[in-house]
Amino acid sequence: MEIKAAELPLDANGNVYHLNLQPEELAEKIILVGDPERVPFFSQGFDRIETKRKNREIVTHTGLWKGKRISVISTGMGTDNIDIVLNELDALVNIDLKKRRPKEKHTSLELVRIGTSGILQGDIPLHTWIAGRYAIGMDSLLHFYRHPALAPEEVVRDFTAQTEWGSDFPQPYAVSADAALWEKISEGCLPGITLTAPGFYGPQCRVLRLDTAQGDFIRRLQGRSCLGLPYANLEMETAGLYGMAQLLGHRALSISVGIANRVTGAFSENYRDAIMALFEHVMKHI
Repeated sequence: MEIKAAELPLDANGNVYHLNLQPEELAEKIILVGDPERVPFFSQGFDRIETKRKNREIVTHTGLWKGKRISVISTGMGTDNIDIVLNELDALVNIDLKKRRPKEKHTSLELVRIGTSGILQGDIPLHTWIAGRYAIGMDSLLHFYRHPALAPEEVVRDFTAQTEWGSDFPQPYAVSADAALWEKISEGCLPGITLTAPGFYGPQCRVLRLDTAQGDFIRRLQGRSCLGLPYANLEMETAGLYGMAQLLGHRALSISVGIANRVTGAFSENYRDAIMALFEHVMKHI
């Protein structure tokens, strides 16, 4: 069945609407970042840049890094943007955009998110590379899609029990990282459980002028672990990335540099070297 234009909008040049890309401008190995400025920061080390595209907060550079064809793409912040980017990346490789029909042969992308995050345990140092073996979504993105269980149900049960999660908040969901990418890339990282929040302030227990309704669930997670993994970090994209990747048949892993310890209050004002070192580590193994 043909996919209607209102369901999959294309621009006047036939590019997918938000990414502003054609299929041949995308590599099958993709680094995802939040900050658009991080795209040229990483691509400055490319042997050659083939494609540069920009639309709103989404910036794409595709080229060669030591002979590997790679795309670096910024998603902006939040799982709402992850929903847009993942669906359009999938459309580029698995939908014939001219015929507006899914292709018979499925292409699976490798997606590695390199980001920054808050640290949830007081004994984890700043600049630690934290790899999310599981991610818990405190947003509601995946509830808009039909899906099977994407991680052991124990992860959600333990999280809701430890945090005394309120029944009038979005029901958390848990998703696992891709096992093959985990084996290739996670060595040298702290393995843990990543929490994905739908905002930066209240949803992450930050209090400026407004009190939070859920209270300080970070305090309730101190010293806690599940399936042998600590509740390690808190950010805004990983659970959506893991969930959308699994549902669409792609492989995803998220690794963050911890830049704010939410327990001790320490914050790193200069983490560029740690981010670049993580990028180089990922590129050696992807």
